[in-house]
Amino acid sequence: MRVIALFQCLLAIVHLAIASDLRADDDFEWPPISYSTSTPENCISRLQDRLDRDELQLEHHETFGYLPAVLKALEVPIASQMFVFSKTSLQVRYITPRTPRAIYFNDDVYVGYCQRGDVLEISAVDPQLGTAFYTLDQRSEVKPKFERRVDNCLVCHSSYRTEAVPGHLIRSLFIDAGGQPIFSARSRSVDHTTPMDQRWGGWYVTGTHGSQKHIGNLILKTRNVPEPVDNTAGHNVSELNDRLDVKKYLSPHSDIVALMLLEHQALVHNRLTKANFDTRQAVDYDIMMNRTLEKPEATQSETTTRRIKSTGDRLVEAFLLVREAKLTEPIKGTSGYAEQFQKRGPHDTQGRSLRDLDLTTRMFKYPCSYLIYSEAFDRLPRPSKDYVWQRLWDVLSGNDPSGNFAHLTAADRQSIIEILRDTKSDLPTYWKQ
Repeated sequence: MRVIALFQCLLAIVHLAIASDLRADDDFEWPPISYSTSTPENCISRLQDRLDRDELQLEHHETFGYLPAVLKALEVPIASQMFVFSKTSLQVRYITPRTPRAIYFNDDVYVGYCQRGDVLEISAVDPQLGTAFYTLDQRSEVKPKFERRVDNCLVCHSSYRTEAVPGHLIRSLFIDAGGQPIFSARSRSVDHTTPMDQRWGGWYVTGTHGSQKHIGNLILKTRNVPEPVDNTAGHNVSELNDRLDVKKYLSPHSDIVALMLLEHQALVHNRLTKANFDTRQAVDYDIMMNRTLEKPEATQSETTTRRIKSTGDRLVEAFLLVREAKLTEPIKGTSGYAEQFQKRGPHDTQGRSLRDLDLTTRMFKYPCSYLIYSEAFDRLPRPSKDYVWQRLWDVLSGNDPSGNFAHLTAADRQSIIEILRDTKSDLPTYWKQ
């Protein structure tokens, strides 16, 4: 019996090795994730359910199609609008520096709009599937139907740039006059750790930032990138009227604060998905091995423990903005997005919130991500969520003085603990003592 069990174990290992070799880039298509065949459960699937039951109608706008109605239904602020003019999306033929793609977002969804575009492009945060991609036909004669996309979106949105899971991708590139990326020069994935002087290539940026430099608003006349790049004309831009016809969009802004928060939350969303997938896959593997080797069902292997720890540690670092690029002068947007963002809360009994912005030396006044309130975090597998809560407590309570978290002062740590105690209902018991 023992020999048979060992043989079955070897067969299982060989099978997993072959699967890993053949489909290393999309192992999330296998159980327990089964990305393409699983039923989504996110803000878009819920919105579609309401449409199917005739509980909601989406009004079609003569110019913008279903965009205004979709943003309203999903509670996505127009002030979050940003313009990207690089040809790096599904509808590249509609995108130029004169006709950029507009992107809008909130904590749960990202919406892309192109002038005269065939569809709205949407990526929704799904607690069990990571990012779920959709399109919505913009024609008025077609009944609104969000179509899930599991094919070409994953070519770019499931790579090492997205933690090897279906995720969000923010890039900075040099762009020529036609909107084509100059890949030979530079292509960077951007998040809150990226120095400002490397951000926003291919994006329009409205807002003030003092003498700090970036490569937003920059369009190169040739495909030869000069060194150093002079982007003086692209800095501290408040209006974009001389670059595009802003009347053809819902807002004239491409707000710098919205851009910064977009980059932060894309990173956190990807790491939430990575922690989710890795934990579920590791636990599923343990179940199979325990059954094969006739071990107690709850036995957790050292490999699984290490895997949960690894992705959990990376998530904690993203939550607590480890290695955040420092600001040297104040940042101020133009659309009012920062003010709207901060009002959302939740606020503690002293009126403090993890959405409170600093924007002078760093992004947040209290450096802990507001996405700790997200459904994606709340629905992490229990082993992962327990580990993350314990690590956060170790850091914030002072039990872990390691250098990665040296940017958090004693006052920062105490404030974050107090805010979470007042605003997060499912804190572990040891957080409340």
